[in-house]
Amino acid sequence: MPDSMMYQEDAFVVLESDLPEQFMTHEELLEKLTNILRSRQDDLPRELQKFTSVTEQAQHLMDNYCELDMEPGKYLQWYIVRLEK
Repeated sequence: MPDSMMYQEDAFVVLESDLPEQFMTHEELLEKLTNILRSRQDDLPRELQKFTSVTEQAQHLMDNYCELDMEPGKYLQWYIVRLEK
């Protein structure tokens, strides 16, 4: 039986081109993704097009993926981290 600790999230480490790694809370990352997706509604990944709100799109992206394709040469990746044992 898996340990429930495996599914706890304390924070996310966010990797973005030309920036040092950042630690973000769930809410901060959701806000960041929401803002990015708000400006990309004409160029959404296919799996996000079925959602009607930008917040739903961002939440689905956070829950099911760990990166978002940006413009060529740019990247945005996020990973769940636990800050304590």
